Order: sequence, then structure tokens, then C-alpha cells
Amino acid sequence: MHKKTMTKLSVLLLAATTILSACGNNSNNSNAGGNGAAPQSPDAAATDGKKEVSFSIGYAAGDPATKQAIAATVKAFMEANPNVKIKDISETTSAAYLDWLKTKDAVGEFPDLVEMRDTQVFADAGKIVELPSDLLELFSDPPQVDGKVWNAPMSVNVPQGIIYSKKAYADAGITELPKTYDEFIAIQEKLKATGISPLVVGGKDIFHMGFWVNKFLIDDVYVQDPDWNSKRTAKTVSFTDPNVIQAMTDFKDLFTNYVDKGWLSTGDNQTASILVSGKAAQLFSGTWMFSQITEADPNFEFGFYAVPDREGKINVVGLPSPAGWSLSSEAAKDAGKTQAIKDFIRFFFEPEQYATYLASINAIPSTKENVTYEAGEQMQVALDLIADPDVNKSLAINNWWGDNLIPPQFRNWYYKLLQDMVGKNGDVAEYMKQADTEYDAQVKANAQ
Repeated sequence: MHKKTMTKLSVLLLAATTILSACGNNSNNSNAGGNGAAPQSPDAAATDGKKEVSFSIGYAAGDPATKQAIAATVKAFMEANPNVKIKDISETTSAAYLDWLKTKDAVGEFPDLVEMRDTQVFADAGKIVELPSDLLELFSDPPQVDGKVWNAPMSVNVPQGIIYSKKAYADAGITELPKTYDEFIAIQEKLKATGISPLVVGGKDIFHMGFWVNKFLIDDVYVQDPDWNSKRTAKTVSFTDPNVIQAMTDFKDLFTNYVDKGWLSTGDNQTASILVSGKAAQLFSGTWMFSQITEADPNFEFGFYAVPDREGKINVVGLPSPAGWSLSSEAAKDAGKTQAIKDFIRFFFEPEQYATYLASINAIPSTKENVTYEAGEQMQVALDLIADPDVNKSLAINNWWGDNLIPPQFRNWYYKLLQDMVGKNGDVAEYMKQADTEYDAQVKANAQ
């Protein structure tokens, strides 16, 4: 297998940015570029006589690399700004980040600065405010909800794909990567024949289920119809339609035949060690796993590729979505706290600091300013996918917004339904009828 040399991430940033900018962001740019307010100096807090100030921060820590990267940034910021205390550093390995945030809100502990994923839900509830206008200058055309920018995007959505053991492929006599989904299945058969589990899945964490679920939904649904969610809300399409049935049949067949049998009790944070130990040959995940795998075994040789569909087309997660750091509406009422948070956001995106964060999770920068780090062979594949105009870019079922926003509780319910379907060898069509019923019930409940 051809090994590329190390390359600077910046090489493809222009191409990636061009594609991402053209990927259907809201064209209402009334907020982009600011509202006439003069940009604040990053050192504005210094004029405050170094007054003591504190704020709380909350973020999703489903994978260890991201958790470590954010914690390191918080520590560095406090060392550089001793008058600022970032307290209650909220981190969660909960299966449902949305539910965790709602619980925090219910007990009066909603973070002052929060990594926001369900932006429209919390914006509509009045829990977050628009991104301060003087921070907009950091980003190129960030996604908008209702014509407003609510987030400082921490990075750009990255493709997910197969992370595979080169040794396992060689042992199975696999010399070429698949050009179609049928060839991918043939590879699974070859791996299985050697006695190794072809695929490890961290199904104990519900968010991890989304990787495979959305691979099939993107291939069979979203690439053909990016507005499918809004049509489902309007009841003009159904989960029992042939394209969804096909996607979920492929999902069920893959899990039944090729996924390690302990997947339902395996945590996402266990998948790297299972892969490098040789107990499984492959993991379907994102680029943030590369550093975890290398940390688990620096000598482990692995590759990365996107799984093609039946026609040989490549479809991946890759569109921008409204997510990132958001300021709570409560924190926004406190001028000192707001300034400290703005200083933190600017610190987070300073090239030297931001490059360290990006490198630790193999992410793609969201900033206007060019930020570089050494990208390895596997990350270069991801960059090539983002830059390739022939690769179809999409979003996961719960990352759409506006009219395509699904009921906020539906994603986790649906993933658990699919877990049950696989575990009980259930009829796909019957399970998809349940999905229709639940979806309509949640839409109705949210409308009340």
C-alpha cells in the first residue's frame, strides 16, 4: 500500500475552504462581517486592571483525544491569564450530550461557555446568544440559523471512514482497497476467513452508532435528497420507503455478519486498543481516532479510506453545520464574564494554540487565518476527500437545521431502535414503521 510523505495541512486548505463555502450555507449574510462594532483587542481584559473573573465551560468529551485537547487549552489559557478562573469544567462521556445539557440547565448549571451541537434547539429556547460581532472576523462565512451566527466553529466536519490494520489486510491477502460496496463486503469475508473480527464498534456509546447509521443514510437518502428530513416532517416521505429500507438492511446485514459480537458492551474509548491488539481488523470512525490509535501503539501501521457505495461513488460527512463554542444568555448579561469568554475564544483560535488543538484530534481548521500542522498519511486521505469535487458531501441525520431539523430526541431513540433490530434479528420494514410513528409523535409533542 502506497505510503505518502508527511505533508503540510495548509496545502489543501484553500481547496477545502472553497468547497465548504459553496456547500449551501445560509445566504443571508446580514450578520457575517459584523454589525459595525469596532473589533475588540484580544488584550482588552488587561485594561480592566486584571480584575478577578470566572466562568464555567461545558463540552462533549465522548472521545479521549478531544477531551484532552480542550482541557490542555483551558489550562494554557489560565496560565496566561491568572486573573481568570475557568471553573466547573464540565465534561461528559454520557451517551446523550443533548440530554446532559438539558439536565445542567434544569439544575441551574448551564455552562457560561458551551460547546453547542444542537444550536437551533437552544437558540429557540433562548439559552444562548449570537456570537459577539467582533469574533465573526475570525471565520469565513460560518453557518447561520435564522440568519444569525450562534457559534464559533471549533473545526470543520471531517469525513468518516475505515481505519484498518495493514497487517490484518496483508494476512488476509487484501492488496487493493474496495472500489464498490460489494468489494468492501468481499474484503469483510476475507478478513472473517482468517479468524479475526472484521469490525469493532463502540456501541455502548450511542453517539458511536451514528457513524455506520449515517454512512448508509447518506449513501441511500441524503445524497439524492438533502431535504429528506423536512419531507419526513411533512409526511411526504417515510422510513418505510425503499431507499431507507435498503440503507437499514445494509446496516443490519453488516452488523449481523461482520461486527465483533461484543459491540453492544464496547465503549468508544475501547475501540483503539481493540484495533491495535489485533482483536479486530477495522474501525469505522473519524480522523480524531488517529492520534488515539498512535498513542495506543506507536508502531501500529494503519490506513484510512472512505467506503464506496454500490455504484462506486464516495459520499461522506463534509458539509459545514452550525456547531461550536456558544455564549450562554445568562453569561452575556455580565460584561466582565463576557469579555473573559471572548478572550478565551480568541486564545483558542490563535494559530499556535489552535494548531496544537487541531493536530491532537486531526481536525480541519475553521478560521480565516491559515493554520498548519504536520498531517500524516491517513489525514492526507481525509483532506483529499474534502478537496475532491467528485466526492459528495453531506451531514448526519441530526446535523441538519432549519426545516431539516429533526426532533431533538429522535436521533438517540432511532439509534437504540436499530440496536434492538440487530439484537433481535427484527424485520427491517416493521422497525421502520415504528420509526415513522415515533417521529410523528415527537414532531407533534414539540409543536405543543
